[in-house]
Amino acid sequence: MRSYRLSAITAAFVAIPSLASAWDLEVDGPLCILTHSEGDVAVRLTFDPAVPLYTITLTGPDPWPVAGSFGILFSGEAPNAITTDRHVLSPDRQSLSVSDRGFGNVLNGLARNETATGFSGEAALSVSLEGAAPAVEAFRNCGATPTV
Repeated sequence: MRSYRLSAITAAFVAIPSLASAWDLEVDGPLCILTHSEGDVAVRLTFDPAVPLYTITLTGPDPWPVAGSFGILFSGEAPNAITTDRHVLSPDRQSLSVSDRGFGNVLNGLARNETATGFSGEAALSVSLEGAAPAVEAFRNCGATPTV
């Protein structure tokens, strides 16, 4: 697996002091992976251009409840809420994942807001989106076929 950090110019653009850790883009063969961890919360997005299929996984310190729906609330400049009933829990329920062929609203929410809060049942996990926009843009373009 190769890990790519943002270029020095892009990194300088997002080098704002913060307690939040960086958003990191990795490429593992054709698979594009965007990760972020903050305290005991982790976010992982993947994109497999061969399918094409996007997945977001939120992992926290406590098990997610078994619930009929999952949502993400984006707060900031472009607030939005997205909900689905197509979420899947890991066997230990520490992780919750959603997969779909289109993730435009999710990527826009991550790039244009200050916080994202995943919620299901009575559980909620929040992360800062500070500095996420350049990495989200790189993720959005990862796996894209260049045009001439």
